[in-house]
Amino acid sequence: MVTQTTTAAPSGASGGRSWLRVTGSVGPLGIATAVLWLSVIVLLPLAALAFHAFDAGWSGFWSAATAPAALDSLRVTVLLSVLVALLNVVMGTLIAWVLVRDDFPGKSIVNALIDLPFALPTIVASIVMLALYGPDSPVGIHLNATQPGVVVALAFVTLPFVVRSVQPVLLEADRDVEQAAASLGADNWTTFHRVVLPTLTPAIISGGALAFARAVGEFGSVVLIGGNIPGRTQVASQYIQQQIEVDRPVSAATVSVVLLVISFIVLVTLRLFADRTARKELATR
Repeated sequence: MVTQTTTAAPSGASGGRSWLRVTGSVGPLGIATAVLWLSVIVLLPLAALAFHAFDAGWSGFWSAATAPAALDSLRVTVLLSVLVALLNVVMGTLIAWVLVRDDFPGKSIVNALIDLPFALPTIVASIVMLALYGPDSPVGIHLNATQPGVVVALAFVTLPFVVRSVQPVLLEADRDVEQAAASLGADNWTTFHRVVLPTLTPAIISGGALAFARAVGEFGSVVLIGGNIPGRTQVASQYIQQQIEVDRPVSAATVSVVLLVISFIVLVTLRLFADRTARKELATR
């Protein structure tokens, strides 16, 4: 009787090469192409910006980041962006609910208008806001060079992020659960609070975070209506432009890096939250 023996490959060798193994449909060439394109379009410009921000060393970076005017612009930017995100969380969810659950004449037009800020140049939005709420306002509302004017402009460009995040979840929501809650005597508010809202919460948070990240870096929609008043309506993007105009590129790059860090933290937190939510959903199935 012949006994055959099979020699297993050393576990250390296979384990050492496991991280090189490529799975999927595109293969190594597709992955390499995607990484190369991402590097050229995103990583290299960001690296160049960060390198330029530290031209004067860490002390120069810190001095530029903590300059009173820079801190004022960052404070105004973050506070107004948070306010806009909260405002659009409420109004965006309401609009998404109306578009999904109600039928009315012109609904398709309203649905198409939601995406208009994506296609419209933001400077055009600022011109429209200035014409509507500026010194010669036809409606008698004067928001030029005020923080409410900046909020309105930012709300305009960030609204679609919340609506388009919540709308698909509402479309896929199980209406039978809502009907069951109503049959058990729950009123509309209880049904929404106990049944619908927990389902919408991940999408609402996602849309709000995206709206905040967009508002933090917005420039075009506020450049005219905001007035660029330091400490009041000057947002960080306008401060960056001002530093470039007075030939202080290091200060401009420094504040740009701070904005990138803020947006990056928000987006990473959002991704971690989405992954955690997905794991919970899989665990409950």
